[in-house]
Amino acid sequence: MATSFDLDLDGDTLHEECGVFGILGHPDASALTALGLHALQHRGQEAAGIVSFDGRQFHSERQLGLVGDHFTNPMTLARVPGNMAMGHVRYSTTGETILRNVQPLFAELEVGGIAIAHNGNLTNGLTLRRRLIAQGAICQSTSDTEVVLHLIARSQRASSSDRFVDALGAIEGAYAMVAMTRTKLIGARDPNGIRPLVLGELDGKPIFASETCALDIIGAKFIRDVENGEVVVCEIQADGTITVESYKPFPPRPERMCLFEYVYFARPDSMVAGRSVYAARKAMGYNLAREAPVEADVVVPVPDGGTPAAIGYAQASGIPFELGIIRNHYVGRTFIEPTQSIRAFGVKLKHSANRAEIEGKRVVLVDDSIVRGTTSVKIVQMIRDAGAREVHIRVASPMIFHSDYYGIDTPDPENLLANQHPDLASMCRFIGADSLQFLSIDGLYEAVGGEKRNPKAPQFTDHYFTGDYPTSLTDLNGRAKNEPKKISLLKEAG
Repeated sequence: MATSFDLDLDGDTLHEECGVFGILGHPDASALTALGLHALQHRGQEAAGIVSFDGRQFHSERQLGLVGDHFTNPMTLARVPGNMAMGHVRYSTTGETILRNVQPLFAELEVGGIAIAHNGNLTNGLTLRRRLIAQGAICQSTSDTEVVLHLIARSQRASSSDRFVDALGAIEGAYAMVAMTRTKLIGARDPNGIRPLVLGELDGKPIFASETCALDIIGAKFIRDVENGEVVVCEIQADGTITVESYKPFPPRPERMCLFEYVYFARPDSMVAGRSVYAARKAMGYNLAREAPVEADVVVPVPDGGTPAAIGYAQASGIPFELGIIRNHYVGRTFIEPTQSIRAFGVKLKHSANRAEIEGKRVVLVDDSIVRGTTSVKIVQMIRDAGAREVHIRVASPMIFHSDYYGIDTPDPENLLANQHPDLASMCRFIGADSLQFLSIDGLYEAVGGEKRNPKAPQFTDHYFTGDYPTSLTDLNGRAKNEPKKISLLKEAG
């Protein structure tokens, strides 16, 4: 028997970033872009957009909502014709959720039309925006991506790709960016490689995508990752052939992929920087079982993010794995009910405790991360109401102490669970669990890369755990929707 509980797992998570996709020279470019964006939907559910070029003019279709709400309609796809297209799914880390902020953004420049889509966040975007406006620029959105368009427009270089590189040289932060002109599809990653971007191929036509799962859905071949600090220019020549050229315009640095791509953001069936996300998450759970064992009867994942880690925990500990929480995938983010009497039944809820697998048992709940802790309180109570004898929380990542400024929408530091309590025991009492343990930073590093963290030269971007920000934080807050809290951020940045 399933026990429903008033629980919203979307309210206390690290929200997704964005996803980008682009293809050059294919007759079904827009349809393939829509499919690619569908595979990347987990990276952003607020809005989606596609820009195409038909050999004469650009076409743009941008909508609030899910990809499937708009781009499965043949009439919608007919409005973005052409053999080259690019798209974007969005979660707003900068700028409001309004249509004018939906990407890809497009502009007509001296060198011709150009569209841009961006996953990440510019840590000097506000500074550049204010400078550009002071110089007479007219901004049509509140997205930091528009800053790149203005920088391209002001460059004095001859070609669009050279202007694009000029613009990249002025920005700081994290970006996996795709740009499209009349003849080119360009992909670029920031010098640290914080956000992922891959190069693929379908029928000899080049593709850029945030994750390999977007290649898999259309049967495309994975070629390689776009390297950190690399700009890849794919161009249709006059005779119809396509050339692919790589540029390294910035001083070389070691790659530092964001660890949360492995912990939470990337789809489990994707490969990120040559590593299986699913295998990495299972290894996190395996290491967690070694570091934080407990006497228990059943291992239960907090769906869906905690499932691979829970499998790893169960395998390492020998404790049976069960789906003790059942998720209803057919309930949307918002469910409006007509009356208070109906609300009392709780039928709108996304998650229910699977009482048959919980009642009378000592339960290990495995989650991928804890942010504010408010959701964990409700989960523990739900499991206790289903008859569990004990509830032990195990988290497959370290405690989060610091805000992110590279494309993850995190709370201010004072609202993070780890900063609201003096020690682990206090956190455990707040959540209401019998015990609480987090994976160590070394345990996470070993799960993802096979080696412990090098404190002098970290192999990954891990500032949310350690406070070690990999770039300058010029704006002191990379999110345009909030003014910077200078005191708290200066303390974090050291």
